[in-house]
Amino acid sequence: MHPTTSSLVAASCTAFLQGRRVASGAYPAVAQTLAAVDLTVGGLLVFDDARCTLVDFPWPAGWDGTATFGSGAPSTAARVDGDSTPAAPPGVGRPKLGVVAREVTLLPRHWEWLAQQRGGASAALRLLVEEARRAHGQRDAQRLAKECCYRFMSAVASDWPGFEEASRALFAQDGGAFAARIAHWTADVQTHLAWLTRDAFAPAGQGAATPAR
Repeated sequence: MHPTTSSLVAASCTAFLQGRRVASGAYPAVAQTLAAVDLTVGGLLVFDDARCTLVDFPWPAGWDGTATFGSGAPSTAARVDGDSTPAAPPGVGRPKLGVVAREVTLLPRHWEWLAQQRGGASAALRLLVEEARRAHGQRDAQRLAKECCYRFMSAVASDWPGFEEASRALFAQDGGAFAARIAHWTADVQTHLAWLTRDAFAPAGQGAATPAR
């Protein structure tokens, strides 16, 4: 089965060996499975499931993949209100609710407009981001799905017949042509691509059913 949303948060990966899927799941479980697989034939590719980026194997003992997501907050950052002093350590008072301080670079007129908004610059920026996520969420999901799919295809099948045609169909959002171009690829690669493209070909404003893995 493909990783669920909750397993992606926990960091999962999928391993392919010469076009055949040999392991999938949490990083420790995949490492355990790969330890019993003959890798001397070469061609092992391990992909982080959230970003479709290649991961070197073997990874450090006990590593669970969470470093991939850069979860640690920076030790120092310019506050969003323009103050370049390091962020103060948490103390008694209002909880931060997961807020992370990072540097934002804007033109003076942008800072002036933000300063005039109710709640200040931070509140205004959060509101703008949330509005953009609602307005462009489906479009962003399609773009990210296509980019993720292309990274996987480029690593696994760049020299396979139909790769160029499948790539053009992917970015043209032609699901039928894409399926036809990869129909002769290995079953495991086709199944993984069906999962990766679950949002790539969905009409704007309409979700797609998640294919089983």
